[in-house]
Amino acid sequence: MVKDVKVEELNVIGNNMDELSELLVEVVEEGAAIGFLPPLELHEARNYWESLLKSDVVLFIAKINNEIAGSIQLHLPTKQNGRHRGEIAKVMTHPNHRRNGIGRLLMQKAEESAKQAGISLLILDTREGDVSNQLYRSMGYNAAGRIPNYAKSADGQLHATIIYYKSL
Repeated sequence: MVKDVKVEELNVIGNNMDELSELLVEVVEEGAAIGFLPPLELHEARNYWESLLKSDVVLFIAKINNEIAGSIQLHLPTKQNGRHRGEIAKVMTHPNHRRNGIGRLLMQKAEESAKQAGISLLILDTREGDVSNQLYRSMGYNAAGRIPNYAKSADGQLHATIIYYKSL
């Protein structure tokens, strides 16, 4: 477990644009299944971050020695019949900081924020076989199902995704 990790909520991307863009490019290059395929150009990553923050998205970053080591998004409900549920999205840990508890810390922060927002159910999905599956299961997330051929990887292969949920 890494010590001296600070997790903070970002209301604006601001001065974090370069580091967040580099984080996104790095994790995609390492094979993360977060909606992008390598090679991801820096300008594409910047465009993503520029359009991200809206009233229904909460963004948290983890910093070590004042550098971004990871991020997570909590998507808040917009539908009237779904105001009790939220979605965890794009959990990213910089390759240099993996397997040190940063993903878990970010998940805990997102869950706390969800509870404060009155959310009682969280959902997320991840590629079948990814290490992230272990993290989610260890944090009490239940597999609701598997969708075959859901996401394409850089080599063109189709992968299943696992849908998880957790009652808070």
